[in-house]
Amino acid sequence: MKPALVIFLATTLVANVVCADIKTNIEYGQAGGETLRLDANVPDGAGPFPVVIAIHGGGWCAGDKSGKGDFAPVLKLLTTNQFTWFSINYRLGPTNRWPACFEDVQTAVRWVKAHASDYKGDPNQIALLGYSAGGHLVCLTAALARADTQVQAVVGLAPPTDLLADAENRGGVGKWSSMRNLLGRDLMNDETVELLRQMSPINHLQPGLPPFLLMQGDSDKTVLPPFTRNFAAKLKENGVPCELYFLKGAGHRIADWEKFDPAYPQKLVGWLSQTLTAKR
Repeated sequence: MKPALVIFLATTLVANVVCADIKTNIEYGQAGGETLRLDANVPDGAGPFPVVIAIHGGGWCAGDKSGKGDFAPVLKLLTTNQFTWFSINYRLGPTNRWPACFEDVQTAVRWVKAHASDYKGDPNQIALLGYSAGGHLVCLTAALARADTQVQAVVGLAPPTDLLADAENRGGVGKWSSMRNLLGRDLMNDETVELLRQMSPINHLQPGLPPFLLMQGDSDKTVLPPFTRNFAAKLKENGVPCELYFLKGAGHRIADWEKFDPAYPQKLVGWLSQTLTAKR
């Protein structure tokens, strides 16, 4: 299918109402004494449909798979445009320290690859999509993927990708409450600096990674746009396809993005449709 036609179809579908069956609280694993659960959208029709694994934000210490709040518009968009999607809960800080949340995303990818066809999804057409802290998790999961966690596309929505630079900009982990809660650390000593480096997707990029779409408000004060530009530049240095899309005037809160840029949903769906279709 030609790219222009894919984008046209995606743009058209955004305006349509599509029937779907959303199944909730499906177990995808056990970890740390907790049952890990996800919700799944099964589109109406024969399929197989392209798959999106959606990872909510919340500073690694809050948020929920249900799609209530800031993440709701994204799940609604995926539903309307007939993606099989899986929105996951993952272990949150401060109860669970790093790398619990990251390990849960990896577990979810393995589960989805094994079970996508049960939900009319194509296990060979999977995208990881995450917002804010979820964006960090999908970028790192893709960068460190092995055969059992490889996917075909990555969407980072305002993703923190250089946690060391971010911490230094904030005056250290002691002044970054969500990171302090996730790590259980207050001091920027050598051990903390090395840990932040290892947690940062920008330090694990290599040739052969799947295509990335990075979207962010150009007035974001939570995840600074220059950090995202640096990440995009390093992806391209490694020969990884990357599209960088800034929403003029928008801040960090994704629920407000469409007010600033009504075209961003079509851009997101068009990119996903074109990228995953190209993998057929």
